[in-house]
Amino acid sequence: MDAIPARPFDPLAAVREPSDPGFDVLLAGTVFQDIIFTGLPHGPEPGTEIWSDGMGSCPGGVANQAIAAARLGLRTGLAAAFGDDGYGDFNWKILSGQEHVDLSLSKKVPGWHSPVTVSLCVDKDRSLVTHGHAAPITSSELIGDPPPALAGIAEVGLEVEPWAKAAHQAGVKLFGDVGWDPSGVWAPVRLENLQYFHAFLPNQREAMAFTGKDDPWTALYALADRVPVAVVTLGPQGAMAVDSETGEEEWVPSLPVKAFDPTGAGDCFDAAFIVGSLAGWPLGNRLRFANLCASLAVQEVGGSLAAPGWGDIADWWKRANARPERQTSQWLRRFSFLAEIVHDVPLAAQRRAAATIAHLSDA
Repeated sequence: MDAIPARPFDPLAAVREPSDPGFDVLLAGTVFQDIIFTGLPHGPEPGTEIWSDGMGSCPGGVANQAIAAARLGLRTGLAAAFGDDGYGDFNWKILSGQEHVDLSLSKKVPGWHSPVTVSLCVDKDRSLVTHGHAAPITSSELIGDPPPALAGIAEVGLEVEPWAKAAHQAGVKLFGDVGWDPSGVWAPVRLENLQYFHAFLPNQREAMAFTGKDDPWTALYALADRVPVAVVTLGPQGAMAVDSETGEEEWVPSLPVKAFDPTGAGDCFDAAFIVGSLAGWPLGNRLRFANLCASLAVQEVGGSLAAPGWGDIADWWKRANARPERQTSQWLRRFSFLAEIVHDVPLAAQRRAAATIAHLSDA
């Protein structure tokens, strides 16, 4: 495995100003200990034991987004509570020491154990088993007055957390995600809360439930009436978006790849879309880059283990251009905007790392 550089490649170096704030992206939430089993022949049945082809252990939950952003070179700040157990120590070490995520807003909480999630990947989908207790300290208590940042990631829920509202008022561009509502109610106040957000990036199922529409296109336009940048991801069919600030509308198909594990692919998509947004790319290129990062993620063991770095993206570009059909490839033409970017990516740029308790991901 290549050594991890002390400083990750910076995709925003050309557009930064001396007055830019300390963080590119600020996020808060719960860090889980993820244990991921892949290559299962079928789901477990009562009274039986099955063996998986591969497994990995890594920080999960909000750590998926933080690591995906940091590996793409964003200066990432995370506010989270960490348990005072072995899992908490491991996750803190990986995030801070290996992945260059700033944990100055995070805190280790005595007497609180880390939440744990087991992900079972069967037939290109996943099932989750989770145990944990609510953190004894909130994200807003950890953050206080939000530090300067270009962007933030927050949940569009029944209530927007105080830190996110304060960040919005301070000019931080908030990118919204959403957790599934098990009650099935999807209260209309969630739509009203989009007023605090610059962009909203649900998948098609979430978008339709969120808006009460029966198809993803109608849901997209309903969201575009509420938020400057609306994105709806479509899984194997790609992603579509409306940028009301620029007047752009785009649908971009996914890359044709064999999916191994979808865990965390949405987090990689979101982080890549934020990179393109902060860099000022056209909407179509933002979606293409986000699709590319998600497609690189689903081909590996999932969660934060799979999040690609700029080294992985440069490797993909070189492999794609080494193919005999490269001169006539429509796919490469669509990604031609990457040529100038990856030209500056150093050989030691950030790549995936084996963030696993077993030292090496057994996949």
